[in-house]
Amino acid sequence: MRTQVGIIGAGPAGLLLAHLLHIDGIDSVVLEARSREYVENRIRAGVLEHGTAETLVATGVGERMRAIGLPHHGVNLRFRGRTHRIDFLGLTGKFVTVYSQHLVVQDLIAARLAAGGQIHFDVEDVSVHDFGGEAPSIRFRAESRAETLACDFIAGCDGFHGTCRPSIPAGVLMIHERVYPFGWLGILAEAPPASEELIYANHERGFALLSMRSPTVSRHLLQCAPDENPEAWPDERIWSELETRLGTDEPSWKLIKGPIVQKGVTPMRSFVAEPMQFGRLFLAGDAAHIVPPTGAKGLNLAVADVRVLARALERHYRAGASELLARYSETCLGRVWKVQRFSWWMTSMLHRFEAHTGFERRIQLAELDYVAGSRAAAMALAENYVGLPLELP
Repeated sequence: MRTQVGIIGAGPAGLLLAHLLHIDGIDSVVLEARSREYVENRIRAGVLEHGTAETLVATGVGERMRAIGLPHHGVNLRFRGRTHRIDFLGLTGKFVTVYSQHLVVQDLIAARLAAGGQIHFDVEDVSVHDFGGEAPSIRFRAESRAETLACDFIAGCDGFHGTCRPSIPAGVLMIHERVYPFGWLGILAEAPPASEELIYANHERGFALLSMRSPTVSRHLLQCAPDENPEAWPDERIWSELETRLGTDEPSWKLIKGPIVQKGVTPMRSFVAEPMQFGRLFLAGDAAHIVPPTGAKGLNLAVADVRVLARALERHYRAGASELLARYSETCLGRVWKVQRFSWWMTSMLHRFEAHTGFERRIQLAELDYVAGSRAAAMALAENYVGLPLELP
């Protein structure tokens, strides 16, 4: 097999990269270890930055998002029993769209297959070779047959646990990591959201988030221990804790309950591997970086990565220019670290830390007071949340 760009991973990063390359007339093949059914139904968060939503629309895969996505013109911070709205639209002229990640994946798969693109699901034993030279290749097994995909470049979009990043020679990568002393207990409930916009709650018992997936499905999260057993949280306990942490002095507000159809715990970490490239292997999305989900940035950061990579590959093939490819890591990391800072700040401001003294707890509340009461501070939160501009070279 032969292609121009071999892409490992059929998540949002790999699929969008293949879609962007197709628009530019560049051939690619996507390899995915999981089944199509699995990747199309794997539930993940779906808060799309303004620029991410614009990218999907501009490239022809945003029709369903525009039809059923939920535009959010702001977000709510709740602390000391009171709600403080951050007006994204008024502060920045932009907004975010709630549209689940698995729907983005479905839209991209449909577009690639309709265009005759190659996506190989259920592949095994994937390994990358010779990417330090001029003729990289990817070896894998498909339907028990050994295959080799020769290509010009390899895009490692295979996630945090994928094969691409560990294949880079020892001593090349510098790893930066922070592991947080808590996780999120997340649920999906068949219940209408109790708020039209997300509520981020700082409570003395811990953080809580009221979110949604659709007008009839709610997504809620509770701060918990990173190794918490979900079975220790029966439905009644979850609803009781959500009512406590999301509690407000506003008499008209009430949490809407319903059957819980999904429950799980997600540990939280910040992670960056740099550089994001070695030879002709380029890392994108979770293969290169992880952000805590507080700032809703994981999918959006992956989109930014592949937009930079697609532009660099387009320049290479169309003009024979390699400068943008050489600067891929530098370009992406400038944004990655800004997003890491924002996600760390949101996490630090909203969660309960066991090690905090009374002084540190009061500083945390003072920070929330400042954000809620200062236009400049609210503007900083809003412009980061809706997405910093991506200036492609």
